Amino acid sequence: MYARSFAAVDLGASSGRVMVARVGDDELSLREAHRYTNRPVRVAGTLHWDILGLYREILDGLRAAGDVDSVGIDSWAVDYGLLDAAGTLLANPVHYRDGRTDGVMDKVIARVGADTLYDVTGLQFLPFNTVYQLLASAVPEQAQTLLMVPDLLAYWLTGEIGAEVTNASTTGLYDIRAGDWSFSLIERLGLPRRLFPPLRHPGDVAGTLRADVAAETGLPESLPVTAVGSHDTASAVLAVPAEHDRFGYVSCGTWSLAGIELTAPVLTEESRAAGFTNEVGVGDTVRYLRNVMGLWLLQESLRTWRDEASLSVLLAAAAEAPPFAALVDPGDQAFLPPGDMPARIAAHCERTGQRPPGSRAETVRCILESLALGHRAAIRDAARLSGRPVEVVHIVGGGARNALLCRLTADACGLPVIAGPVEATAIGNALVQARAHGFAGDLRELVRRTQNLTVYHPSGDDAAWDRAARRIGVS
Repeated sequence: MYARSFAAVDLGASSGRVMVARVGDDELSLREAHRYTNRPVRVAGTLHWDILGLYREILDGLRAAGDVDSVGIDSWAVDYGLLDAAGTLLANPVHYRDGRTDGVMDKVIARVGADTLYDVTGLQFLPFNTVYQLLASAVPEQAQTLLMVPDLLAYWLTGEIGAEVTNASTTGLYDIRAGDWSFSLIERLGLPRRLFPPLRHPGDVAGTLRADVAAETGLPESLPVTAVGSHDTASAVLAVPAEHDRFGYVSCGTWSLAGIELTAPVLTEESRAAGFTNEVGVGDTVRYLRNVMGLWLLQESLRTWRDEASLSVLLAAAAEAPPFAALVDPGDQAFLPPGDMPARIAAHCERTGQRPPGSRAETVRCILESLALGHRAAIRDAARLSGRPVEVVHIVGGGARNALLCRLTADACGLPVIAGPVEATAIGNALVQARAHGFAGDLRELVRRTQNLTVYHPSGDDAAWDRAARRIGVS
């Protein structure tokens, strides 16, 4: 009978965790070994990730994890570190919300062409994609290797260099058809070929622990670090407890990644114009999705309101607030930077001829209804553009805890919503490790049997949601 333990290092944009997953033929359980805050740092006007602080927390988490059979690391996409010839990090990775890429995307599109970029990469045009970060300033001459954040952390654990493919596919420099770096595009943009290391796939062993890491964590040097779906959404989608292929998903946290799972990319002009991305998933799949701003709008609102705001109280009040009083386009780039989110929501409403929310509860209602409409548009457009029907929507990640958002998404989509698992990313991370180390069962069936799931059925008030969708110009 198969039963083993795996450490899933899961880094989110606002917090990180090291979870220990126990995987067996009839078991999938999680234990939190260590959780910590991920707090960016602004230095001389540039917003950085505190990558050394995150690495220290990972070491603390692995020490607390105890006896495990493997380690896997996932994080958000697009951000990276540059190493010199000696393998030394040249500078702290810059946060994707930093303003250094302002205007760069438009220049690249004008130079290469939107149709060419999309035909090669299949990637949604977002101003913070890796390609635009690299072109925002000159690459240092001493830079020899680019490592995405999970690959950088794996390098520090093992001393081995490689680029895991699910995260590489988010850079805007990956050929989605060929399944490799697009060196023709890289050279056309004037970027050095040397930066881009060999690709790894989920399940590959990235290396074993360095001696100093083993000594600091108390783990054996022989412990493998296994490449997982290192883009956190790739891991989360693997943990969707779907019973068939006619499902949509929303991996809901700071961002909402809403779409469907396919076996081939959709690279049509209509897909490009609709803002869809084709990213590599686990197991020869394509995550065909649209990035929606997500619970960032709520998180920044709570931060603006400070400790005076209790989320549970606000959600209860928002549930009783008048529906559709104010709506915003959750894709508006004005909402991307940190700052006073309630003020920006009010300004958006004024620009669009609406009365701004009059209370915090109304602001929360506005955010959640707008996100539900964003989820609806992404799922419906993905189904239409791919020809893959959707019969149920799965919400995984932290947003699965938000019952009001789940209910509103079911109402907006006119489809049942299955919420959970909350720790989908850590579960998907661990399941890739389990499969690489001998587990032969059906991964999604194991999730269905072992995790707490909640079903929300639509109210049937489709006409009201149709009117609301037209107000913000979505389907």
